[in-house]
Amino acid sequence: MSVEEIPTQPFSDQKPGTAGLRKQVRIFQQPRYLENFLQAIFDCVTPLKGSTLVIGGDGRFYNRQAIATALSMAAANGISRVIVGLGGLLSTPAASHLIRLRGASGGLVLTASHNPAGPDGDFGIKFNVAGGGQAGEALTDQIFASSLKISRYLIDTSINVDIDRCGISTFDGFSVEVVDGLDDYARLMQDLFDFDAIRAWLKAGNRIRYDALHAVTGPYARRILVDQLGAAAADVVNAVPLEDFGGGHPDPNLVYARELVDHMMAEDAPALGAASDGDGDRNMILGPGLFISPGDSLAMLAAHLHRCPGYRGGLRGVARSMPTCRAADRVAATLGVPCHETPTGWKFFCNLLDDGQITICGEESFGTGSSHVREKDGLWAVLAWLNVLAASGLTVPELAQAHWARFGRHYFMRHDYEDLSLEAADAVMNALEAGLPALVGQRFDALTVTLADNFAYTDPVDGSHAQRQGLRIVFGDDARIVLRKSGTGTQGATLRLYLEHWRQDRLDLDPPSALAALETLAEQLVGLKRLTGRSGPDIVT
Repeated sequence: MSVEEIPTQPFSDQKPGTAGLRKQVRIFQQPRYLENFLQAIFDCVTPLKGSTLVIGGDGRFYNRQAIATALSMAAANGISRVIVGLGGLLSTPAASHLIRLRGASGGLVLTASHNPAGPDGDFGIKFNVAGGGQAGEALTDQIFASSLKISRYLIDTSINVDIDRCGISTFDGFSVEVVDGLDDYARLMQDLFDFDAIRAWLKAGNRIRYDALHAVTGPYARRILVDQLGAAAADVVNAVPLEDFGGGHPDPNLVYARELVDHMMAEDAPALGAASDGDGDRNMILGPGLFISPGDSLAMLAAHLHRCPGYRGGLRGVARSMPTCRAADRVAATLGVPCHETPTGWKFFCNLLDDGQITICGEESFGTGSSHVREKDGLWAVLAWLNVLAASGLTVPELAQAHWARFGRHYFMRHDYEDLSLEAADAVMNALEAGLPALVGQRFDALTVTLADNFAYTDPVDGSHAQRQGLRIVFGDDARIVLRKSGTGTQGATLRLYLEHWRQDRLDLDPPSALAALETLAEQLVGLKRLTGRSGPDIVT
């Protein structure tokens, strides 16, 4: 081995967010940019020295180059062993599982999640800790502080590994093991779900449609859904991972997965439709003619998860992010288990999972997961739905109708206003927050404001506090209007407006009709169109 110490200077924009550092590819391609951030991680996470590190990504453009750099720097920084996904590929949940399974001290997950890819797209990198979950705020702040004073990075350019072949490459005091991450992940899914029941359900003539959006879950879906469970090969589409995701936007929602939505709204739609995102941690679920919102999916899985072998002992608890509709709250109350409301960001769920307080959790941004890993898991959610359908004998529409008849229906929509200037976004947020105190007690038709605040959270596990997590206007158990600024983009600012209305009397409405009055009230109270000059949202999901 030949370690070089290369002089460098800090970059001022390397502050990682809740999902790591995400920037445009051209920014990561600047000399020393990736190296600086990696060195800051290696300097701050001292347990990595002499231990094992997992590396893998979603296959987007720049993934292979970044892995080569990370391997060379890991060797130079005293890491003993690196486990890499075959071809550089590891879905985010599979990476979390591999970290836990191999007892690694952490992992580098190379992804910008659902953001577009390619030379003109985005790239990202995040550090996952020894338990498989995302680094907490204290560590990410420490990494950022280190990146601001960095003066050198360490690299060994003699490290050269063929990541397209499984096996172990050894160097002086350093080794790289290339593994097929699908194997370990598939075994975990077999432990959790009744593959025999799902196989019989498919053999009985039930069809599925899984759209991998040319992202990382394509090989996972083929291995599990087709090879192991017997689904038709033609029912897993866009399954070859591409560096630019086929020019599409790998975000499984009603807009970007339109091909799947149209397929499921046709007369001959299969029994279940699903899609996942760039790195495999998100999911969208549809039945014939029916979209299951993420909040409903979380609630329905919570109500039926005991049908799956890995969860027959029942649920310890449920958690949802604050903007996610409150459907899961009613299920948890019926089951007699706690339901936690957290800020957006999977790290808050990880604390609850590590402490054994919850079994299942989810976010409105199409993320669902459980105690099996410390990330949301798109394919896990699809398999859970398949297991529930096979065990219950119900169709997706039948299961949904039965659920709503029992618990009521939480009509829910999210309006995204994208690429706003930071000034415009802040002006909207500040104007609404200033008027919140005066709203409490006011009555608007049949709705009365019972709470209006900027959501704050005290973690029940570590006692940490999270402030200013989104503006809420709450109308008791009946309805909510929520506004928050998203941090997942790489340009400008995105404001997200959430509308939620619980109904017991009309369960057959389409969400836009059910929420029309609340949408009008939201514009009156929030003024998004008026203050931004926009005619409407860019995306509605």
